[in-house]
Amino acid sequence: MSAQPSASRTPPIAGRRIRIKVKRADGPGKPSRWEEFEVQPEPNANIISVLQQIAANPVTAEGDHTSPVAWDSGCLEEVCGACTMVINGRVRQSCSCLIDDIAPAPGDVITLEPMEKFPVVRDLWVDRARLFHNLKRVKAWVPIDGTYSLGHGPTESAAQQAVRYVLSTCMSCGCCLEACPQFTLEDDETRWDTTFIGAHAISQARLFNMHETGRQTKADRLDALLGPGGVSDCGNAQNCVKVCPKEIPLTESIAAIGRATTLHAIAQWFSGR
Repeated sequence: MSAQPSASRTPPIAGRRIRIKVKRADGPGKPSRWEEFEVQPEPNANIISVLQQIAANPVTAEGDHTSPVAWDSGCLEEVCGACTMVINGRVRQSCSCLIDDIAPAPGDVITLEPMEKFPVVRDLWVDRARLFHNLKRVKAWVPIDGTYSLGHGPTESAAQQAVRYVLSTCMSCGCCLEACPQFTLEDDETRWDTTFIGAHAISQARLFNMHETGRQTKADRLDALLGPGGVSDCGNAQNCVKVCPKEIPLTESIAAIGRATTLHAIAQWFSGR
């Protein structure tokens, strides 16, 4: 979801020079530092564009030669989720963040920081392995018994399709996790299975539980979400839904899974499991 310029905003000044302030670290566990760069953005440039300018000529605003800034990116069209970073204090996708919208005047400063909830690999590049690990915890996929043609898949109503489509647009970017007060940095991988799983995994569990084939492993997903770090650990801050670039109704998913896990637990109790 690209930033939309305000109707009352001053139009960007062509040929202006702005400053990019970057929080840098040379590797995992290394001390961080700030470096500033002066760039002249092209019209309609995004954050990735100015980082590429800096990479082509890595000289600070003070005239010191330095190493190119490291960041992660892939599609550059808000699909892959790789380029998430904290821009002017707000977590978002850097590919859809336009310079004209956030730094329209000469001398404007843009601050770039890596996400704090994931280990830093270098500079703005973080390791999102835990995010994908949590998707594995809830078996966020539709199981099949082979890659050969299985014929037509199960049909679903238009209403259910509309709900599932929105949920399916999740790109595992990590914005919801960065904004969540219950999801904290955890370097100890042995604790990943007992710490809060995050809104992204809860919403994906809902997506696949709604699928006729995915429903075969619904109980496994609900069991995982009933355990330590599951849906009950959500503090209902609702920060996740505010920062989601795809506007996925994450709080609705959390509520739906909360109801489903409650019914699942009651059914287990009556069945003696």
